[in-house]
Amino acid sequence: MSDTQLTVTLSGGGIDDARAVVRALEGVFGAPDAPPADEGATVRTATFDASAAAEAAPAPGEAGGTLSEPVTVTVQGTPQAVEAASETLSRAFTTRDEGAASGDQERERQLLLVP
Repeated sequence: MSDTQLTVTLSGGGIDDARAVVRALEGVFGAPDAPPADEGATVRTATFDASAAAEAAPAPGEAGGTLSEPVTVTVQGTPQAVEAASETLSRAFTTRDEGAASGDQERERQLLLVP
């Protein structure tokens, strides 16, 4: 993973749930490399360019949409990008922090988003 990437892994929920999560993150990170598209997948991944996340603040109160069922989201990248993604998702959805891990140069956080 590049030091300017934010990788988002989503499990649970359907394709519309995954797209709602990605839309919520686009305000801070821009469009991902490719939007979630495989309706039959059980795990979906989106990669964002996180180079602008240091300057961008999460948009206040932007709703990501309604989820049909709980979605587990794992965000991985620089500490700043992971924090920005976590704050953005917490503002857009009801979230529960499921844990975090830190390394020398990157961080990972898992969130449970609930309808």
